[in-house]
Amino acid sequence: MAESAVAAETTVTSTPLRRVLVANRGEIAVRVVRACQALGIEAVVVTSTVDRNGLAARLADRAVCIGPASASESYLRIESILSAALGTGCDAVHPGYGFLSENPEFAAACVAHGLVFIGPRPDAVAQAGDKARARELARSAGIPVLSGSAVVASAAAAARAAADLGYPVLVKAAAGGGGRGMSVVANERELRARWPAAAAEAQSAFGDGRLYVERFIRHARHIEVQVLGDKYGTVIHLGERDCTLQRRHQKVVEESPAPNLPERIRTEIRDSGVAFATALKLDSAGTVEFIYDADTGDYAFLEFNARIQVEHPVTEMVTGVDLVAEQLRSAAGERLRYTQGDVALSGHAIEVRVTTEDPTKDFIPTPGTVTVWQPPTGAGIRVDSHCEPGYVVTPYYDSLLAKVIAHGPDRATAADRMVAALGRLRVEGVATITEFVRVAVDHPDFRAGTVTTDWIASRGLPEYLELSA
Repeated sequence: MAESAVAAETTVTSTPLRRVLVANRGEIAVRVVRACQALGIEAVVVTSTVDRNGLAARLADRAVCIGPASASESYLRIESILSAALGTGCDAVHPGYGFLSENPEFAAACVAHGLVFIGPRPDAVAQAGDKARARELARSAGIPVLSGSAVVASAAAAARAAADLGYPVLVKAAAGGGGRGMSVVANERELRARWPAAAAEAQSAFGDGRLYVERFIRHARHIEVQVLGDKYGTVIHLGERDCTLQRRHQKVVEESPAPNLPERIRTEIRDSGVAFATALKLDSAGTVEFIYDADTGDYAFLEFNARIQVEHPVTEMVTGVDLVAEQLRSAAGERLRYTQGDVALSGHAIEVRVTTEDPTKDFIPTPGTVTVWQPPTGAGIRVDSHCEPGYVVTPYYDSLLAKVIAHGPDRATAADRMVAALGRLRVEGVATITEFVRVAVDHPDFRAGTVTTDWIASRGLPEYLELSA
């Protein structure tokens, strides 16, 4: 198991955080507020007009409405967020995930205004966010890298890059993740046709419409390594997660540790994660993402996410490490409290994203009012959510309603607990993917650990639609 410590380049002063602005919404805002308050830190939440009476706003010590429902006029407005932070006397900003969490201009603006950015240093965010620079950094650290282009400015430039890579290729957002702005294209005609929509989606989600293209692996698994660093040069990993079960390139189920991964590859991927984070001089939480080719057994670096991940609870469940608390401690200048030898994975954890989408209608979003919300409880079950009876699901944001996490002494037990928990989850008023994902987790392919990223589209959804007919 790899661990790295390098000499800090500057003197670090530990300064306890007193008040943190949470620059996000939904379940991650709730999660960060609770983590702050558990550490004795006051939490201020920014909201749009449709979120000002939400759970995060009510749990926080204070809430500030910064604009209308549209993210471009609220959660993506750097000036409004900075004004809210400074006006409420905050000394730090936590960006959550999505929105501005990986925007280097936002990170730099926080620092320039005397605010601690709870995440990697602005220059690290910038380097990781530039896909070409991130791949070059991975190569310099001796890590295999998936073939891809630099950021390209037009569909014509993308077509030239794709011709060199060979179709099919993936079109990806340069400034974000989560599958937003991403699509598989089989030829130049498809690439040119989809380019405007992909750029518009990336602009809407991340405030940055830049795109690039990458080689597409048909039978892929998505493996990522959770890494932690501090301002004194220490970097460790907390094992890996398997995020292979996806639809439309967006994760649906995540688990830790990754099943059916050769131990040699598991060790190499973990070590590669530490090597990349060390080269980046990571001083916070981050995730190094890899693609694993199920046909060849090879793996390659995909990208680095300079933020907390949606799926961080599975790592917390198997390691006992509170990742958000560690982000806060690192931002305050504290030394990492763990060495690599302290990290031990216990059992297995699986997370399911409960989204307000209808799988029988091509996962179309289903806005509406939640009339019944009854989350499951039981041994090994955790639910992260901002939902409650009367919650209004709007069309303005991501469709994530809740995350259900199941932990057990082994993978089979965790899967059994998840299937049972999803059977007890009651959501009425809006359609969700609960039943679909319950069937998926109970499917023989998932139980055998043999699914690839195309499984939902090629087998899981067709079989589910046949059962539902």
